[in-house]
Amino acid sequence: MSTVLPDPDRTHAADAVLDAPAWSSLTGAHARFAVGNDLVRRYQDDVSPFAGVASWADPDVWDAVIDEYGSASELMISHADPALPAGWDEVWRGHGLQLVETDRLDTAPCDEAVELGADDVEEMLAIVGRNQPGPFLTRTHELGRYVGIRRDGRLVAMAGERLHPEGWTEISAVSVDDDFRRQGFASALTRDVAHHIRSRGDRAFLHASESNEGAVRAYEKLGFELRRRVPFLRVRTPA
Repeated sequence: MSTVLPDPDRTHAADAVLDAPAWSSLTGAHARFAVGNDLVRRYQDDVSPFAGVASWADPDVWDAVIDEYGSASELMISHADPALPAGWDEVWRGHGLQLVETDRLDTAPCDEAVELGADDVEEMLAIVGRNQPGPFLTRTHELGRYVGIRRDGRLVAMAGERLHPEGWTEISAVSVDDDFRRQGFASALTRDVAHHIRSRGDRAFLHASESNEGAVRAYEKLGFELRRRVPFLRVRTPA
């Protein structure tokens, strides 16, 4: 699949929070989930593995990361690809795509969607484990509204809200079990989540693996467009 990226020089300045959505979330709407310091903040361990920094260009940021995580510890770096200082190790690298809503996105509530919460965590973890849409921990559902579709009492599809940078909300954890695919569940739940995001005055964005061409095409068909490619790194601090 060949996808043309938008000209970065034409990106609206108001969208700059999407270049560091974790930092914007942790210093704003998700501050109650944040631990860290003035340069580095991360989500509580049972909420999300993501962290944000004020600026990777700050020479003190690397020591601030060590102060927060400790030595010989692993952390996730997203939306940036900084040159690692001596003694730091890259453990894993992935590539994603960040997509944002356009005026073509037609949102609507899903009549079959049921809201999910603390009583549904075991099922939510199970469906994420079967589908692997991305990190999901025992308290991830507290980051926003999560909805699902059940069949015979079983949770077979799910989607919800994760990062919350200023003016935006991320659609995440879109999962549909194999036996229930091609029935429009992913599209219906994505449109439902986006509908509630818009009702608050926010705009919707999401991330997808660069290699998941089917999902990217489906999101583009719904009315999302590619904004930028996004690196995801897992690194280890010096011993």
